[in-house]
Amino acid sequence: MPLVALPLARLPRASLYDSLTQLAKDSGQTKTQLLEQAVAHYIQFVAPTETTVRSEIMAQVRRSISKNDRLLKLLAK
Repeated sequence: MPLVALPLARLPRASLYDSLTQLAKDSGQTKTQLLEQAVAHYIQFVAPTETTVRSEIMAQVRRSISKNDRLLKLLAK
């Protein structure tokens, strides 16, 4: 798979990435799980105070969370 070059402004700050990595390690979650939780929180609590979130975006977030929730419950068994 070819690497995609991102403009420098779009790259995450190293300190944020390091913090995310450490938080995931400390909480026993993956970075993906933490990012999904952060996006869901943003969409549910922050975005409605700023602008309207498109319904298809919210639906996709709910599907993703639901899908991963079932997987995590199966893995926990």
